Amino acid sequence: MMIASAGTTGFAPREDAHFEGKPELSIGLILLDQFTLAAFSGLVDVLRLAGDHGGRSRQIHTAWRVMSWDGKPRRCSAGIALDVDGALPADPERFDYIAICGGNDYPNIHLPPVLAEWLKLAAARRVRMLGICTGTFALAQAELLGSRSVCVHWNVLDAFRARFPRTPAVVDRLFIDEGDLITCAGSTAAIDLGLYLIDRHCGRDKAQQAVRHMMLQGIRPARVPQAHFYNDLTGIEDMRVRQAAHYIEQRVDNPPSLDAIARYVGVGRRQLERAFKQAMGVTPMAFQRDMRLAYAHWMLHHSAANITQIALDCGFSDGAHFSREFRTRYGLSPRQFQRNRTVPA
Repeated sequence: MMIASAGTTGFAPREDAHFEGKPELSIGLILLDQFTLAAFSGLVDVLRLAGDHGGRSRQIHTAWRVMSWDGKPRRCSAGIALDVDGALPADPERFDYIAICGGNDYPNIHLPPVLAEWLKLAAARRVRMLGICTGTFALAQAELLGSRSVCVHWNVLDAFRARFPRTPAVVDRLFIDEGDLITCAGSTAAIDLGLYLIDRHCGRDKAQQAVRHMMLQGIRPARVPQAHFYNDLTGIEDMRVRQAAHYIEQRVDNPPSLDAIARYVGVGRRQLERAFKQAMGVTPMAFQRDMRLAYAHWMLHHSAANITQIALDCGFSDGAHFSREFRTRYGLSPRQFQRNRTVPA
């Protein structure tokens, strides 16, 4: 399936003489194979809605160009192919930022040399970089990260740390701004990053214009933590335990049975319990319970949902069961915790 590009060839001409010259913000977006559609489209739509009045989509205050390293269409992780405006231009400094939009192809260790060299050229000419979703992997492969801290999606944290152990990677934020490099967890966090850039370059009113059009409740700051629930598996060498832990993490809202976890890993339940206890100090079921309670703790702090709904979303059978487990773990009932919480700005 092929759809038209979200960009245009070059920057669209002005229809209003008042808006002459360079837009306040221009971004070149490079699509990698299997890029994440939500992150890419969220960022582009913020640019579109802030760039003109009434959703008319003229590139007045903002401008964007969608590219691939060879000028050919790219297929997103959902299987939809997207046309592009062209290949990489000779003058990367035409852009304020270069956004590398990644996705499910992050295990690929072969970065096209043309792309790697062009990114190095852009960095040498002081063009700021945006790592969108797993686009940060490509920036690391191009050796552009140095000692900077980066933000990655919690689901790829272990993979990033394994490949790039010298680069500090975190998941306690939506994005990290290191001045000439901003890295973003992806998914809807790309919207927040886009609004942050609009606020910086075009003004708060333009950011709020996009917020209203997108029917958002506000702009989430970078410091808002990702809704991630995992244990640091650094140092856990038993692959069975790592696979089991990841399987549990992916199903916090629908907890699998011990038998299902064992089948997923390909071992017997007793064998898995022994391995898990030896490596993690707890049983798989205790690990799962702690993970669900951590999710509930986050939801109570950040969500407006009622306690019963949170209980169900975290895999508990009812509110009473959830309340007992939560009080045992945190020393407060869920309702007491909600009353005492400090809601982030």
